[in-house]
Amino acid sequence: MAVKIRLQRHGKKNFAFFHIVVADSRAPRDGRFIEQIGSYNPNTNPATIVLNSERALAWLKVGAEPTLTARRILSYEGVMLRHHLDGGVAKGALTQADADKKWNDWKVQRDAKVEAKKSGLKAAAIEARKAAKAEEAKVNEARAEALAKKAAELAAQKAAEAAAAAEAPAEEAAEAPAAE
Repeated sequence: MAVKIRLQRHGKKNFAFFHIVVADSRAPRDGRFIEQIGSYNPNTNPATIVLNSERALAWLKVGAEPTLTARRILSYEGVMLRHHLDGGVAKGALTQADADKKWNDWKVQRDAKVEAKKSGLKAAAIEARKAAKAEEAKVNEARAEALAKKAAELAAQKAAEAAAAAEAPAEEAAEAPAAE
């Protein structure tokens, strides 16, 4: 029986969520599986991966073949590196302590990279909010200037009308005694 480590699709349309499962290669994609070893949510940034690394490593050691996507996920989580290092220990190329040190160094480096991405995304979001607020302030200022200009024009127009209205009775009064 050929055993594969693969993804099993769940979730709604255009919002997929995957379970990472160990299944017989002849079973349907979303059908029967032997063991569920994790989950993968590509909808978050960065993608959320929950994986039982020990079980995944155990299945790799007994010959389970990961699909391409599952291999990338296992590699991202360090399971493939761990499997590779364990192979080197079994052949005598390096000691278990050396393998553990290499894996721990890689894990620290990968965690730092993920944290840098998260903090970069957070900083970019804050910067975008600041830029949007500055743009909004600029638009509000332009609107306030336009309103002030319009109010000044309206006041000038009313003053001109009032002056014209005041001049009209005075002219009529001046013309009336001259006609008599």
